[in-house]
Amino acid sequence: DSDEDTKQQENRSNLKKKPSKRRKEDEEAEGAEAGKKENSERAEGNQSTTEELSLAASGEEPNPPPSSLMVLGDYDRKPVQKVQPFLPQWLAQPKLVQKRIKDNLVPIADVPGIHPRLLKKLQMNGIESFFPVQAEVIPAILQSASNGYLMGPGGYRPRDICVSAPTGSGKTLSFVIPIIQVLLDRVVCRVRALVVLPTKELAQQVSKVFNIYTDGTGLKVVLITGQKSFAKEQEMLVQKKVTGYCSLADIIVATPGRLTDHINQTPGFSLTQLRFLIVDEADRMIDDMHQNCLNQIVKAVFRVEDDSGSNMLFQRIKPGPVTAASSCYLQIPLQKLLFSATLTQDPEKLQQLDLFQPRLFTSVYSEKKTLGDGTETEQDSNKKYTLPEELSQCYVPCDLNSKPLLLLHFMLTMKFTRVLCFTNSREASHRLFLLVQAFGGVTVAEFSSRLPPKERQRTMKEFEQGKIQLLISTDATARGIDIQGVNYVINYDAPQFIRTYIHRVGRTARAGKVGVAFSFVLRIQERSFLRMLKDAGIQDIKKQPVKGNSLKPLVQQYEEALCKLEKTVKVTGMEKKI
Repeated sequence: DSDEDTKQQENRSNLKKKPSKRRKEDEEAEGAEAGKKENSERAEGNQSTTEELSLAASGEEPNPPPSSLMVLGDYDRKPVQKVQPFLPQWLAQPKLVQKRIKDNLVPIADVPGIHPRLLKKLQMNGIESFFPVQAEVIPAILQSASNGYLMGPGGYRPRDICVSAPTGSGKTLSFVIPIIQVLLDRVVCRVRALVVLPTKELAQQVSKVFNIYTDGTGLKVVLITGQKSFAKEQEMLVQKKVTGYCSLADIIVATPGRLTDHINQTPGFSLTQLRFLIVDEADRMIDDMHQNCLNQIVKAVFRVEDDSGSNMLFQRIKPGPVTAASSCYLQIPLQKLLFSATLTQDPEKLQQLDLFQPRLFTSVYSEKKTLGDGTETEQDSNKKYTLPEELSQCYVPCDLNSKPLLLLHFMLTMKFTRVLCFTNSREASHRLFLLVQAFGGVTVAEFSSRLPPKERQRTMKEFEQGKIQLLISTDATARGIDIQGVNYVINYDAPQFIRTYIHRVGRTARAGKVGVAFSFVLRIQERSFLRMLKDAGIQDIKKQPVKGNSLKPLVQQYEEALCKLEKTVKVTGMEKKI
């Protein structure tokens, strides 16, 4: 150890003794070696970067160095899959009804199960053939009551029925005929069928059809819409005897509000023997505030009466799950029949109606069309609603000031007759009526809820007779009402909702006849209006511009009419103040 220590000390001393020149040479040599090292490292770095670039160009990923770190919350970007709606089987696989009325008429004798007395009545009223909807729905309702109205087929509860078909396709007759036939053999007068409709006019129309086909059968039809006093309607519904109250109606046609009043306030009024509940314009009944009315009807059907004796044996119990015990207890079933041209397919909304194993009859379906080269393509596959087959649709781009002139142009220059014109409010309807009346040359009338019922009936009758050429209306007439002989429908104010559009234009081209619908669309509304129709699957609407030169001859007389109207409004205002 001591020898090694002495050698190290000698080496240190020798280094110290080296001349400064030699020391500088050693330092320069060390610097050159360090430079070579740096250059080799740079070359290696450049080579690695070129390799990375070539990998990026080829799309290959370099192998990352192994790492012990874990990134929490990281995820891979994946394309979002579109969620397909899942419908119940009865909505996804409905019974399809032919759209084309003229090509698919069915002779009344070919529809099975119709009573000879009703066949004779149909022929007396000039009906030789059924429309496709009627030919499908009438046998279905008759089959559900094949064992009579006291029980369903085989003793089981009958399935509820929903019908979605275009306006003017004969939905009313498709429930009137089978209900009358089922009740022909009834012995005791009780409320067996209840038809609920959203408007008074529609209720009157349905009641009129029932009265035609119940004439001579002994069945009693009662209309309750509030057009008569409450006490008078009570006298029509029930009669008090020594033994208690007895019903005077077999079939009731009602509006929701008035019906609710009678359920709550009329003594002896009972729905405990109700067999058929028909809801016409069902989508409006669901969307409007009438849902509470339907709940009250169901409660009244299963209400426990305070009768004593054997009647307690036949009290109705609200049906629950089908079990062996519930199947042994026989009672009159309640069957719901829903009808509409714009029946919703929203399962959540339909669930509110508490339907039992429903069947859907619809004319909204995809249709295969053969092209010239022999290939088949599907048409109307995205349609949500069906319009009458013979309906032609047009829209007229315009500005706000030219709308009255356009209406006068169609009536006076184009010679349109039997025109039903829709506005969005009662005030707009009344102002337009006064303006056209002041202009002159057109027999015009207005139809809105501001008029008393008798005057509305008279106006409707004169329009159907051709005495009135232009009927200006609110949406009071847009739902279900069958107005005879409407050649043209004009949407003076463009509708904001697709269902409103469907029901308005459906007042023409009814029962297989030809009709035309025009919509006045402001230029600012044009894009949203066309998008609304496109979303509903309606793409066959044509643009029908009207040149300004066509309106010029009417401008002077129009301005005079405006001055006259202004004076009339001032005089009317003064009279009201007095």
